[in-house]
Amino acid sequence: MKKIKLGGNNILLAITVILFVVMYLGGCIIYADKGFTHLQTFLNVLINNAGLIAVAAGMTCVMLTGGIDISVGSLIAMDCMFLAVGMEHWGMSSPVLMILVLVMGAVFGLVQGYCVAYLEIQPFIVTMAGMFFARGMTAVICKDQVSIVSDKLFTAISNTKINIPFGGYTNKKGIYQTPFIRPTVIVALLVVVLVFLMLKYTKFGRSIYAVGGNQVSAALMGLNVKRTKLLTYTLCSLLTSIGGICYCLNTMCGTTTQATGLEMDAISSSVIGGTLLTGGVGNVLGSLVGVLINGTISTLVKSNGKLVSSWANIITAILLCFFILLQAIFAKIKESKKA
Repeated sequence: MKKIKLGGNNILLAITVILFVVMYLGGCIIYADKGFTHLQTFLNVLINNAGLIAVAAGMTCVMLTGGIDISVGSLIAMDCMFLAVGMEHWGMSSPVLMILVLVMGAVFGLVQGYCVAYLEIQPFIVTMAGMFFARGMTAVICKDQVSIVSDKLFTAISNTKINIPFGGYTNKKGIYQTPFIRPTVIVALLVVVLVFLMLKYTKFGRSIYAVGGNQVSAALMGLNVKRTKLLTYTLCSLLTSIGGICYCLNTMCGTTTQATGLEMDAISSSVIGGTLLTGGVGNVLGSLVGVLINGTISTLVKSNGKLVSSWANIITAILLCFFILLQAIFAKIKESKKA
């Protein structure tokens, strides 16, 4: 039997999982009378954050290379507006529009990746330019809010419920409530599984870790560092566009202010999930748990009823600082062992 190495990465992941379990169990105890113990409450966290889960998976890949992408929120806004206007004003079918959105995402990431990898411009500057461009293009497509009502297929997918055969309950009116998820949750979880397998078992995945760990060493090993970065940023934007489709299926509209700040949610989820800001260490499963933690915090604040929504941001900030501190401690321990 292969032994699991108890390294800093595994410890951070374990802490993240334990934190989520404790936090959720605490909510079940404190807010049991408000339905927190119902399975649907947990499933709603997944439903509401399906788009963010896909985005966080792509963000994790970029951060593993030692980079960052702050354009993801604006790209989602552009995707949603393109889908909404395409269906409502241009009369295009949703399957064609979804394919075009994925192509747009890949091209968007390709351009950013080329600037980062081959022109050697700082990722923050490149993706900040991408953020302004995508947010501006959202307004160019349409300045008004556009609701999606005419496309029957897109509406049907949005309204589809996939029932769960257990965990139901009878409400106060005596009606049995069957727990359910949306198709967006299936898509988001499938993205996480595929990215996890890619990072763990493919040459490209191992190259991402190697580039983030030490670019010079990676180059000496014969890895194409620039190509790896280019493909990683392309992958991130492609996954963001998948998240954008999921986001649009949840909101069923396009607005210029959509997904504002979502890039910070994706980054914080990845960091809380154990991904190092300096690259080379991280796990997409940890990022998934990080999203669940952020979603649970919001649910706890809403269940309380007396706290303003800003408390969710405050608690996330505290957790973010805590995990950054842990990362710094483990990095110091690792350096001391090498000395």
